[in-house]
Amino acid sequence: MDAYDEGSKARHLPDGPDGSLPEGPASAGSTPDSTPCADQESTGQESVGQESTDQESVPQHHDSQAPTVQAPGPQVSGPQAPTADPPVPVPTPTGIASLPLRSQIVAALALAVVAVVACVHLGMVFLHVAPSNTVTKQHGRAIDDWIYPEFEQNWKLFAPNPLQQNIDVQVRAQVRGADGGITETGWYDLSALDGAAIDGNLLPSHTQQNELRRAWDFYIGTHDNDNHPVGLRGDLSQRYLRRIVVLRLDREGAGGKGAVVESVQVRSRTTNVPPPKWSEEQVSDTPVLRELPWWTVPEEDVTDARTEASAG
Repeated sequence: MDAYDEGSKARHLPDGPDGSLPEGPASAGSTPDSTPCADQESTGQESVGQESTDQESVPQHHDSQAPTVQAPGPQVSGPQAPTADPPVPVPTPTGIASLPLRSQIVAALALAVVAVVACVHLGMVFLHVAPSNTVTKQHGRAIDDWIYPEFEQNWKLFAPNPLQQNIDVQVRAQVRGADGGITETGWYDLSALDGAAIDGNLLPSHTQQNELRRAWDFYIGTHDNDNHPVGLRGDLSQRYLRRIVVLRLDREGAGGKGAVVESVQVRSRTTNVPPPKWSEEQVSDTPVLRELPWWTVPEEDVTDARTEASAG
């Protein structure tokens, strides 16, 4: 038996030298199963070739027809329109910008005037306290008219020997009553009234703290011990002090309702501040009085006093 003949399903190799099947009687001597096997093999090769040809003839799917994989998320049908950016909110104008145009112009002009006045005032104060120079020599009168009496600078606090006295400014008046009679009032301690208004007040006004005191300092700085004016500001200081005391008397209702102040007299009461207990310094505790002459009150001062009282 041939070694390759292992059954009916075994395949026989060709006996020819070039691997082809022998022709003639040799083919008849082959076993009955060899021919079907060869036919089956050739048929199989033809089927394989036909299958490959069929595969080549089958049209391939293009990318546009290939199935797509959609990402998870909401499905949107139809063409997707581009989304517009949300509108940026316009900030609402505040301050002067929120006013009408005419009000803006008025406010701008007012601010400009305030700025100019503030700059002029600072310049005047600087020239007043600065050492003597060319500007103060040429325009000293204009600087003094701007500074005195309301904005005068006092440097006594920084002196080598600061003021160690209590000075009370007092005033009395001759008033004409509603019946036409003239009466004289007692002494009003204006400094004590200012002190009572300041005591316990967390934010006292500049008027309560300095107006009366600066007016008195202005007066004694422009007058000698005999109350004669020294320099050009003597008359100004007298009118300024008189005006203040008339306003204070009208505020206190001197002489009663309907009374008119005819003349006033001002005096100062000066007492030394007692030294501390550990000091050996000895000072007098006797008050020193300085009385000024009687001043006639002009009608304009009385009118201004009543106007201020009605406005307050």
